Amino acid sequence: MQMLNRFILICLCTIGSGCDSATSSDRGSSVAQAGDAAKPDAIKETDKNTKANDRLGDDWPVFLGPHGTGVSDETGLLDEWPAIGPRVLWEKRIGKGYSSPSILGSQVVVHHRQRDRDIVECVNVVDGKPIWKYEYETNFSDPYGYNNGPRCSPLLTKTRCYTFGAQGRLVCLDLETGKLVWECETSKKWKVPDHFFGAGCTPILEGNLLIVLVGGQPNSGVVAFNAETGDPVWESVGEKTWDGAETDQKGKPYQWTGEEMVVSYSSPIVATIHGAKHLLCLVRQGLVSLDPEHGNVRFKYWFRSRINDSVNAARPVVVDDLVFLSAAYETGAALLRIHPDNENYDVVWRNRRGMSTHWSTPIYQDGCLYGFSGRHEGEAMLQCVDLKTGDLEWETNGYSGPVTDLRSGNDGEIVDAKGKPATFFGRGSKTAADGKFVMLGERGILVLAKLSREKYEPLSRATYPQIHYPAWAAPVISRGRLFLRSEDHLLCLDIAKPVKDDQ
Repeated sequence: MQMLNRFILICLCTIGSGCDSATSSDRGSSVAQAGDAAKPDAIKETDKNTKANDRLGDDWPVFLGPHGTGVSDETGLLDEWPAIGPRVLWEKRIGKGYSSPSILGSQVVVHHRQRDRDIVECVNVVDGKPIWKYEYETNFSDPYGYNNGPRCSPLLTKTRCYTFGAQGRLVCLDLETGKLVWECETSKKWKVPDHFFGAGCTPILEGNLLIVLVGGQPNSGVVAFNAETGDPVWESVGEKTWDGAETDQKGKPYQWTGEEMVVSYSSPIVATIHGAKHLLCLVRQGLVSLDPEHGNVRFKYWFRSRINDSVNAARPVVVDDLVFLSAAYETGAALLRIHPDNENYDVVWRNRRGMSTHWSTPIYQDGCLYGFSGRHEGEAMLQCVDLKTGDLEWETNGYSGPVTDLRSGNDGEIVDAKGKPATFFGRGSKTAADGKFVMLGERGILVLAKLSREKYEPLSRATYPQIHYPAWAAPVISRGRLFLRSEDHLLCLDIAKPVKDDQ
């Protein structure tokens, strides 16, 4: 297997096997008194009055925010930033990993690794002070030399915290105390072939089902667990789905071998189309739509690179009855229109040279998709693409001159040929909020901008020494706070407009 070029996944073991409930030998450790307990239905309800959090706004309890799209409903954010960047509210040194933090009420949860321990840590959203910590042993080693920390973001509900470690260890904790409720070592319970970067697909919650892309052979690519007990409810996707399936090479249906990777680095999403719920899973072979209640296949679409060392990592984007797919490794993009029977579709367009997102899920706005396209840092571009045609409206790497002019300064800052700070995104990530986009380049350059079909309009720029290459976790926004994560720091910035005294 040849070395994959720089790649990581946006988003998310050891002793024993199977799925087990907690025992008296609970390994969680409460390092401080928890603040106010999470409110009932806090995953959907705005917490407007907690002692530890005096700001209005929304939680960010799951990967890519409450809508799963990277779009925030926050308002009242700064239209421009101070010259030195938004004010730092607090910072915390953490261990390795690529996952974003998750926020619910007064609690921020981050999953990281220190030496041979995976750590799920909860801190106070106001000052970063510890609330509880849960840890376990791990010996995961990334075969391509990337860091060995977790890839998946925590999933928070009003009472639970779910995490999925790089070795496939699925853990359910009590959100208030950090005590273990149940766990499942998926790599031991199922036959999971070796894959590229460990488990990197954040689970989602649908009703009382925790949906996890386990990647098990022969037909356990997707597994639904009872969220309260950890018991498997249904398993789906694999040989029955793809054996004999039509591929993009006409006349050559796929022949299942039993050794395939079924794993995915694209987190699933549930969307309602034509009145029916679709659990959309972009696995290695392509897109599968499942009935989330039972795991039955509604339809499938082959969408895979012809390069063996490749992955699908960006989440599908759903707009009405349209589903947009995008991937790097010469895969490109496609748009499907789902029929009213929810079992058939039309391929509206397919472009192998179209937007090729490596891991950062594109964001839809006003008829266009905005996403970072490109397999390698030097070639990556922020693109605006018309959803219904796939036509490229514009693209930029953030810098108006030749990339050969750029270099790293003494302090790690990206500078141009004259030594002045320059903006260059590489394979960046972004979050949309309050009519603007917050974008983070992989070298740690933070940009506030307006994006439209007509142009890219940068408004402000900032850098922080704590956020440096590789800055691959997507920005998180909750109650006027911006959370950034690097390989060794968690940073909380203030991006809220000042509150007037008479308000």
